[in-house]
Amino acid sequence: MSTEVNSAPTPPASVGFASLGLADAIVKGVLALGYEEATPIQSEAIPVLLAGKDLIGQAGTGTGKTAAFALPLLHRLHETPPVKKGVPRAMILVPTRELAMQVAEAIHKYAKKTSLTVVPLYGGASMDQQIRALRRGVEVIVATPGRALDHIRRQTLDLASLEVMVLDEADEMLDMGFAEDLEAILTATPDTRQTALFAATMAPRISAIAARHLRSPERITIKAEKRAAGKMPRVRQAAYIVSRQQKGFALGRILEFEDPTSAIVFCRTRIEVDELTDTLKSHGYGAQALHGGLDQRQRDRVMQLFRTGKADILVATDVAARGLDIDHVSHVINYDIPTAAEVYVHRIGRTGRIGREGVAITLVNPKEQRALRFIENLTKQKIEIATLPTLAALKAKRLDATRAAIQARLTAGNLDEMLSLVQSLASDFDVADIAAAAVALYQTQTETATSTAPDLPPPPPPERAPRSYERSAVRPAPRSSADRPAYGAKSATPYAARADRADKPDRAARADRPDRADRPDRAERRPAAPRAGVGSDSTKVVLAFSVGRNDGIRPADLVGAITGESGITSKELGAIRINPDFSVVEVDTAVANQVAKAMKGKTIRGEKVDVKKMD
Repeated sequence: MSTEVNSAPTPPASVGFASLGLADAIVKGVLALGYEEATPIQSEAIPVLLAGKDLIGQAGTGTGKTAAFALPLLHRLHETPPVKKGVPRAMILVPTRELAMQVAEAIHKYAKKTSLTVVPLYGGASMDQQIRALRRGVEVIVATPGRALDHIRRQTLDLASLEVMVLDEADEMLDMGFAEDLEAILTATPDTRQTALFAATMAPRISAIAARHLRSPERITIKAEKRAAGKMPRVRQAAYIVSRQQKGFALGRILEFEDPTSAIVFCRTRIEVDELTDTLKSHGYGAQALHGGLDQRQRDRVMQLFRTGKADILVATDVAARGLDIDHVSHVINYDIPTAAEVYVHRIGRTGRIGREGVAITLVNPKEQRALRFIENLTKQKIEIATLPTLAALKAKRLDATRAAIQARLTAGNLDEMLSLVQSLASDFDVADIAAAAVALYQTQTETATSTAPDLPPPPPPERAPRSYERSAVRPAPRSSADRPAYGAKSATPYAARADRADKPDRAARADRPDRADRPDRAERRPAAPRAGVGSDSTKVVLAFSVGRNDGIRPADLVGAITGESGITSKELGAIRINPDFSVVEVDTAVANQVAKAMKGKTIRGEKVDVKKMD
């Protein structure tokens, strides 16, 4: 018999992770990522799981379920010694390989302050590599049912010492035909394990599995907030589907096109807030940061700047923005899609107030489109999927603004002095040409004054779609992402393709090269000039950055970080080489000190950066 606990439909009072009873190392890991408070499913589920009870959790995508089961799981493994070393103590089953990678990445970040390790097991990856990882010893397994069962049958996965089992997106796994696999896996685990089951819906099949494999589970349901008809503000809602690397570029283009009088940009973590605020400032925007790391004096100062119009963009977390009473916000921009659909409603409620019209814009990772549909279901309103404004659209927008300004000035009158100037020119030029020249001068001055993000780098190529879903004939909708915080405008450069050795031409491409017998000998093909590459140009200086491939760094990350922090353009960068533990970048000699100073102590993909000049 299960015990049911229903959370309140509106966001509860702020609950910090430290107050939930988690180990200090786990709390430090979460705080280091910039998260400030627990979501409703986390604040309800974590105490139950810490108490060792089985759990059935019903909550939609994007509500923070991963941390709800991962944090108490890591707490248990960290605080209690293993019965047998080197074998898995916890397993998380998920429906797709994409979700397995996301969950494994999230758990790895949460456990960074501990010695616990996690390994994802999913189809399409090397079986031998996964076997080697299991033999090295691992505490947490994140797996798709099909691949987990393959390892069990091969006897490369030992579940005899398993302490915790989590079924994430259980309804999706059943819909994809994994019912028999789930039964076989659960049967292979000890009866003494703790089991948590999470699903968006509770169909009878879910209840049947719970009845067979869970022991007196507590049930937690996060209900959607019911809103009265007409309660939604008058807000134009739009979403842009962009990859994580494109977010900075997309935000710059949107801000230039929308030209908001005042805007709140919502981010998920305080780290992301600080980084995005610095990037916006470097592009000339009057941006201010607002998050839980500010004391009351700093918070009051930021709000005063925003209310008086001295700051036109407020970059904030949900925690800091709770309770804000500002009437003149023209735009709300979700740099990160909210963790819950209800949070989206509260965010966009900051604009369109007191009968005014407002604009709500959301940047959505391709894998997060399912979360967008949850939001549409809650609000009963369609969110327009828009395309980023082109340069031609920006130019047309500026011309429209110029036309409106001229019409307003003509209506105001008192143009006698200007008319005498026009009449003096009319003897030599056509009046229409004089007007066109005046408009061109005005347009040029306006573009110069409002060009807040000169030479923003172009977006990188879109992310490759996954090749296949394991055991699924029909692809399910993409799932929300536990993406790490985005940095800023990131883009690939002409050097990126040859800088990372992972992009070597394949065997088929090399087949077109001349036969060895037809090539000149080594002496003949040696160039007279220095070989192109890092450090060969005398007008360049080589800077070494203390982050590399092992930190997940790519050339586009370095380009976005350097241009965003130092204010230089991508044209002033040369070759880039990503090594396992560090990276080297060529920059123009004239801006080398500027780049080194701007980047020292900053973070790229969550890693603090040290910069040194190389001989």
